[in-house]
Amino acid sequence: MSDRVTATVDLAAIRHNLRQVRRRAPGARVMAAVKADAYGHGAVPVARTLEAAGVDALAVACIEEALTLREAHIRTPITLLEGILSAEEANLAAYERLQIVLNDFWQVQLLESMPASASLQVWFKLDSGMHRLGFPLSAVPRLSAVLERNPGWQFCGWMTHLACADEMDNPMTQRQIEDFDAALLGLPGARSIANSAGLLGWPSAAQRDWVRPGLALYGASPLPGKVGLDLGLQPALTLTSRLIARRDYEAGAGIGYGSAYRCPEPMSIGVAAVGYADGIHRSLSSGAPILVGGQPARIAGRVSMDMITLDLREAPAAVVGDEVLLWGAALPAELLAAHAGTLAYELFCGLTNRVRFRYVDSAGSRLDLR
Repeated sequence: MSDRVTATVDLAAIRHNLRQVRRRAPGARVMAAVKADAYGHGAVPVARTLEAAGVDALAVACIEEALTLREAHIRTPITLLEGILSAEEANLAAYERLQIVLNDFWQVQLLESMPASASLQVWFKLDSGMHRLGFPLSAVPRLSAVLERNPGWQFCGWMTHLACADEMDNPMTQRQIEDFDAALLGLPGARSIANSAGLLGWPSAAQRDWVRPGLALYGASPLPGKVGLDLGLQPALTLTSRLIARRDYEAGAGIGYGSAYRCPEPMSIGVAAVGYADGIHRSLSSGAPILVGGQPARIAGRVSMDMITLDLREAPAAVVGDEVLLWGAALPAELLAAHAGTLAYELFCGLTNRVRFRYVDSAGSRLDLR
């Protein structure tokens, strides 16, 4: 049985990108973000790869994601970026030796209500300007008092999150860095500021105890105007389908729903077996680049649930059965995302369970790990 849509994840690329992160932050430990199913790449195989490569910690959004990794026998430290939502989650986090990011005093109160024998590992997240989660910087003295009255807690450190690190001309990032440092001046505890954009665009943010890369580990760029390859990264995920039809039409023929595309001249139109039910954004406009059998082609008309139609004028040798490349090293996901008015993050995370995942190692052998 042939796969309609295949996502091939190169684990060697994940390892390469981790090395690039370490090269850019040589004095820092690496907390790799594997939340959202490792940005759609498969949390368990990616976490296993990172663990074998010696990553210092993993980061997930919620306890369900952490438990999936523990059930797969991942023993690397795991951090809950959104913390805990209940006493039940706090107890599970303690039992599984998860690091809890505390964002609000109600979470502090919840942990302080637990038995003193509970083994708790905590981070404090400070809001230096993102204004999403985190304690205000003015709360640092109160948080220091929390630590003093809970000597049994294992304190992991202080973190913050950058709001505009992908905007290189925005002074807000430097203000956040300076305000975070000033609020913690003279206090003990590890510091963590840099996400992928901070790591790649703001070297001063990476000069802390921990960095927390996400997108960079998967080989895509968080910085506008650049793709991962420009930054020394290797795209880890290649998404492919197949050409299932090729037809010739006269000038003026309408293609697909709404006849949204009109053939400007006599031309060939191809059909690929992939659509928005697989995760290809319906917002992709005509003209978005695709490769068919290694030749350039472009989307023509609206994305359907199960199919896309393609302008094959630049791919005269294309035949039914040819591979259709949506994104990968030869066609970075960032380019397709720009045509959809979105980001590579959303393309990766939007892949559905209709997509067949395959994993390859550096030798090219396939591993069924998902």
